[in-house]
Amino acid sequence: MKALILNRSEGPEAVTLQEVGAPVPAVGEVRIALKAASLNHRELWICRGQYPGLKLPTGLGSDGAGIIDAVGSGVDPSLVGRDVVLYPGIGWGDDQRYPDRTFALFGMPLPGTLAYYICAPVQNAVEKPVSLTFEEAACLPTAGVTAWRALNLKARVAPGDKVLVTGIGGGVASLSLKLALALGAKVYVTSGSDDKLQQAELLGASGGVNYRQEKWGMVLGKLSGGIDVVIDGAPAGSLTQYSRCLNLGARVVIYGATSGSDVHFSAPDLFLRHATLFGTTMGTLEDFRLMLDFVARHGIRPVIDRRFTLDTSAQSLLSLQNDHGLGKVTVTI
Repeated sequence: MKALILNRSEGPEAVTLQEVGAPVPAVGEVRIALKAASLNHRELWICRGQYPGLKLPTGLGSDGAGIIDAVGSGVDPSLVGRDVVLYPGIGWGDDQRYPDRTFALFGMPLPGTLAYYICAPVQNAVEKPVSLTFEEAACLPTAGVTAWRALNLKARVAPGDKVLVTGIGGGVASLSLKLALALGAKVYVTSGSDDKLQQAELLGASGGVNYRQEKWGMVLGKLSGGIDVVIDGAPAGSLTQYSRCLNLGARVVIYGATSGSDVHFSAPDLFLRHATLFGTTMGTLEDFRLMLDFVARHGIRPVIDRRFTLDTSAQSLLSLQNDHGLGKVTVTI
């Protein structure tokens, strides 16, 4: 079968589409004939050698959807033919608050979804919502469960809350916008692109601020009248700006560091507002199931920015790196 493989941590240019052996499901596993996958910035960190525990060579891709085409010993054979979306991790552990140190994701160190087939424990193959195409379902695993956990378990968003989503172009951010709206929140966004701000407003955002302008936090404060919840994937460039327009009891959830890891802020801006700062990433299998059910019930459809095929999947990584718009980059297989 074909699979996208990284042999050297020299950037997206180092990936190649290779012929590898098709996997065979072990005891308790199913094999999924993948129909679509989607990219995350995680793939870029891995390609650059910036991901902890890097082991090469490795297949790439954490997110995928497809059809079960084979089962291992101990698995109900009637599952063959079922449309599924892949929960992207194994070994979360018994504590629902945070993952075990052995928690691992597909696409390093586990095999990747940018391939014809993948084997996974049967519980990881969750029934695909009938309302979604394979391509749309493949957008949900990593970004969707991260956004869901940030909004619900960490921030506990309630109807009427004013939510700020920073850097609206990314997958977690675009899904956070849609999920927060469905939860009854009023959503504001930031971006360095006026075009993305306009797109976000078309998707339901109440307003947006370009973070390239000086003192954009003051503009946000006047626009929103105060923020209750922040979903932030780039705190290094934003926390000092929005911290002064937080409402009392605000909840700030950080899920990434795309603008760098060196974060500065004024402590009084948080403790005088009785604000809480959370960190999060990914989520449990139960979080994943709840997110998929919520998406299906509310008719949520992920935003797709650009589409590629497996034969052009190397170019998809360069697109994500160099000219990413708003939404997910997908690969049909």
